[in-house]
Amino acid sequence: MQRDEPDHLIKNPEMKQDFILQTHRLSREFGGFFAVKDVDLRVRRGTIHALIGPNGAGKSTCFNLLTRFLPATSGQILYDGCDITRTSPSALPGMGLGRSFQISSIFPHLTLLENVRVALQRKANTQYRFWQRSRTLRVFDDRAMSLLESVGLADYAKRRAVELSYGRRRALELATTLALDPTMLLLDEPMAGVGHEDIGRLAALIGDIGRARTVLMVEHNLDVVADICNQVTVMRRGEILAEGCYDEVSKNPLVISAYMGEDHE
Repeated sequence: MQRDEPDHLIKNPEMKQDFILQTHRLSREFGGFFAVKDVDLRVRRGTIHALIGPNGAGKSTCFNLLTRFLPATSGQILYDGCDITRTSPSALPGMGLGRSFQISSIFPHLTLLENVRVALQRKANTQYRFWQRSRTLRVFDDRAMSLLESVGLADYAKRRAVELSYGRRRALELATTLALDPTMLLLDEPMAGVGHEDIGRLAALIGDIGRARTVLMVEHNLDVVADICNQVTVMRRGEILAEGCYDEVSKNPLVISAYMGEDHE
């Protein structure tokens, strides 16, 4: 049943300053089944916040609601004090909200430099045209190299993305997302498919990014969550089960029960 929702969730300006992303009773129903139900999420500015839970907990659905790839059945989403509940997904990067996907979305047969340059051209509203002379695009090269250096990929700038390990491809994807200069990053399982040898490097990179930006990440690797996340929200069956720092939620009997398999879907 559709509920009447308030026109404005935030009436206190101090809350806008403290929390960059908030939801109020956010829900998504599929044919009578609630994949996400009445989720009140608050992400504090300047933190790395993890959204975790067993398989089927509703994490990915919630993430797709936040990034507007799925419409909400009911509820409200506010980003930086603005109601984005019905905002187009394509408008969010221009508002400072950047997203990476569970499956890498880079151009595999372009070089790393070209991949980042395409993202910079998008930020500058300059279309990528194959007939343009290469010198017209070189204005982006210095910034592209700086971004590659920030993710530890400057030495690979002239290599094609397809030649990289999967972990380094994820780092490249972060560079292309950072090219849009987001205030907040939403990362969908950044460690998915990443080899053990690259996990530490990628986790350290996200930790570094989190010093200058807010990060919300869906992640299954709990060692990574414990190492770099300030706050953790645990979901189960579409609802929030527990919240707090990792040490707190990892000792919560309900969370332990969920991860032991009793509540897997």
